[in-house]
Amino acid sequence: MASNEAAGIRVVVVGATGNVGTSVVAALGQRAEVASIRGIARRPATWTAPKFSLSTADIGTDDLRPLLRGADVIIHLAWLFQPTRHPEVTWRNNVIGAIRVFEAAAAEGVPTIVYASSVAAYSQADPHRAVDESWPTDGWGAAAYPREKAYVERWLDGFEASHPDTRVVRMRPAFIFKRNSATSQRRLFGGPFVPGRLAVPTKLPWVPQIDGLSVQVVHTDDVGAAYAAAATRPVHGAFNLGSEPAVDSAFLADYCDARTIPVSSRLVKAGLGAAWRARLVPATPGLFDTVMHLPLLDSARARAELSWAPRPPTEALDEFFAGLQSGAGTHTAPLAPDSVAGRADELRTGVGGHDS
Repeated sequence: MASNEAAGIRVVVVGATGNVGTSVVAALGQRAEVASIRGIARRPATWTAPKFSLSTADIGTDDLRPLLRGADVIIHLAWLFQPTRHPEVTWRNNVIGAIRVFEAAAAEGVPTIVYASSVAAYSQADPHRAVDESWPTDGWGAAAYPREKAYVERWLDGFEASHPDTRVVRMRPAFIFKRNSATSQRRLFGGPFVPGRLAVPTKLPWVPQIDGLSVQVVHTDDVGAAYAAAATRPVHGAFNLGSEPAVDSAFLADYCDARTIPVSSRLVKAGLGAAWRARLVPATPGLFDTVMHLPLLDSARARAELSWAPRPPTEALDEFFAGLQSGAGTHTAPLAPDSVAGRADELRTGVGGHDS
């Protein structure tokens, strides 16, 4: 970044064009104390925002130091959920790539790192108990996603010990939705056979009642606001980001105006496993297992120290389903709108065999 920029905070957002990245960039652009925002993404995009410029780079292979030089804050969001069929690819990006970002930031003397961890980094807890940021972050070993999140948490422990002057913030959000991410999330987890235009909650006659299944949902723009606050306030450590109430079978039945039907979690896992092996869905049965072992989040610290006030989960769900129905998206590669050609490409690359 040029050294003669107007006084203010210079932020680099690694992974700026995805679900969270676009909301983080938008939230940062609204803050007067932020002078500039450099986004880094693997692929170019025509999407833009105030104070924002985009550079393309692969965090697994490219020299990152020139892109981070002069930054006051690095927000690291870049993450691959796919290809689930090639976990060595996600490990190379999600773990090795993250380490390369942190090491480049340290080499350039960047004073603040904000990292996108996840509720999936947490160890199993009582499903009815909300855990705070002190809960162990050993993940759930049945899927690549929680293993990778937990590994990066452990690596950051060592990094913080050896770089005591670097302010490190770890954000641990629950499930994150907005309208323009719906098609992307359908691609990542549902696959090409999910009929998005038929995803009308009020037309569902019943919802499955799965004992122990309870998650939190948060709007992406609220998560973006939390990141912007963490980047611009003198806070450090971990922050949970989850809204209330939790989404369980009773919540969904009320939301959809439907009745519940008991369904065994073992049956769901077995069916998902069969669909994954048949290349009908990109989500592994291990991901469902992960969801079944997630704790609820106590977000009191974010509310107090980041002045965080998330909207209720119904608003995020309303946008998500509206986005599915309309095939919504944004002019970035990760958030490309739904299309026949796009679904054909999902099939061509093996439904979970390509790094979407």
